[in-house]
Amino acid sequence: MRSRICTICAKPSVIVRSHEGRSLCRRHFMESVERNARKYVGKHRMIESGDRIGVALSGGKDSAVALYVLKNIVGKRKDVSLCALSIDEGIAGSRDAALKKAKQLCKKLGVKHCTFSFRKELGMTLDAKVRKLKLGREGVCGFCGIARRWILNREARGLGLNKLALGINLNDEAESIMMNYVRGDMLRAARLGPVTNYSISGRGARLFIPRIKPLRMIPEPEIELYAKFASLPFHPKHCRYRGGIRIDVEKSLDMLEKRYPGTMFTIVSTFDRILPGIRSAVAQEGYVLKCKKCGEPASKDICKCCELWRNG
Repeated sequence: MRSRICTICAKPSVIVRSHEGRSLCRRHFMESVERNARKYVGKHRMIESGDRIGVALSGGKDSAVALYVLKNIVGKRKDVSLCALSIDEGIAGSRDAALKKAKQLCKKLGVKHCTFSFRKELGMTLDAKVRKLKLGREGVCGFCGIARRWILNREARGLGLNKLALGINLNDEAESIMMNYVRGDMLRAARLGPVTNYSISGRGARLFIPRIKPLRMIPEPEIELYAKFASLPFHPKHCRYRGGIRIDVEKSLDMLEKRYPGTMFTIVSTFDRILPGIRSAVAQEGYVLKCKKCGEPASKDICKCCELWRNG
């Protein structure tokens, strides 16, 4: 039965954390999310003096909270700078609204906002690519994700940034871990974790901008509730192309989480314990090359973005 009283102060609660048996009022919930994010950032040394951090801002709740939390953490520091990077994939009916929200948030926080597009960088919108190749829902996410990562990495480096912050939440990370287990993809699994910059070697390694995930241990429902309480502008709808194995994994994990609260925390924390072993096992496979066509980091002579997007 849901408790209506905050465990800390006895005021009306806004959330029940079943996995820890606590109910929290609005104030203590907000403070808890901020404290957990700040602690996680510190634990994994995500921010250091001299950092120039770019936040991948989609216009959704997760990236909005990531930017807001990081702004609160580094806002008064003179030795760390923050900016936001958004990408217009070219999806009719949704991206304009999301990018508008991203722009509003950056204006509210006083953060520099840079926008890039598939059309300009790759010569074609995602909608056009889908029509051209007649892609089904199962295949669109792969094309889009590869292109977004390619643009973010290149443009972040062009802006002189040395880190990219992603709005990955607990649910996202748990889903990615299970997807890689199902696929048997240990190379991709090795790239997960709170900071993606593990022992990268090879002539293309210095071109890779490390990723940090300040919200990685915060559940998705808490991110959404926090964004609403903080009055952050964000676009609430999912991408209409969203599909593939992630949907099935998401449904399975949601069911497990409801029946066994804390499942996602267990999945991610257990994965972190075996991650060093996974990275060691695929060390040679993870050798980073420099794409012969575009010069970006690649696992082969030609990177996936060039293969899928830039070969005519």
